[in-house]
Amino acid sequence: MLRDRRHELILRILRSEGTATVEALAERLDTSVATIRRDLVQLDDEGLLRRVYGGAMPIEGKDEPFLDVSAVRAEQKDRIAQRCAQLVKDGETVLLDIGTTAHRVARHLRGRNLTVVTSSLAVLEELNDDEGIQLLLLGGMVRRDYRSLVGFLTEDNLRQIKADRLFLGTSGVRPGGHVMDTTVVEVPVKRAMIAASDHVVLVADSGKFPGTGMARVCGPEQLDVVVTDAGADPGTLSTLREAGVEVIEV
Repeated sequence: MLRDRRHELILRILRSEGTATVEALAERLDTSVATIRRDLVQLDDEGLLRRVYGGAMPIEGKDEPFLDVSAVRAEQKDRIAQRCAQLVKDGETVLLDIGTTAHRVARHLRGRNLTVVTSSLAVLEELNDDEGIQLLLLGGMVRRDYRSLVGFLTEDNLRQIKADRLFLGTSGVRPGGHVMDTTVVEVPVKRAMIAASDHVVLVADSGKFPGTGMARVCGPEQLDVVVTDAGADPGTLSTLREAGVEVIEV
């Protein structure tokens, strides 16, 4: 697993679970204890976590994981987002998942004649002043740290709509093509988004292949397209193609 990807997952684990030991992190991320120790030293030096005896804990009051993640592999994410925007046809209803790559897709949709449906507050902020786009914000409970809306209200709202195209984010894609997520509370919303969409496009930079995650969102049979960058695991991409998924590498 790439270093930036490990750092992202370490920060997510600490935010959701609090203090974690070096051994537990090594097991969760399938890497060595020595590697995790080096990661924790670097993240501590950068002020992103606090090392404690035998492990690490989140920084109290630091509650902006969206901003942390947005800076990771930014160039690759932007290329993916630009290619995704090219798939969209004028007049479509587009459903945008949460996440930093989906937010970049929204940026590339500015100026288009579209309806955009989202549970992402970052997408709302990006498109709020674009009068050419009809913007529908799904209801729900606000997760301020990830700038998202979740819960039964969000899922109920999704059952009332039908989108032409979904841009779905992920924490990682397993070698068998299964889409995973590390944030369990987001999984039911993602599944409802898939059910509400005619065409599902997974946006995932190469660092998410083969990837990790504790909760399964969907299998490859529920995907139509995967957009990623060069460097994604060839075996996983081959599995996706064998399942009938169109794979676009940018």
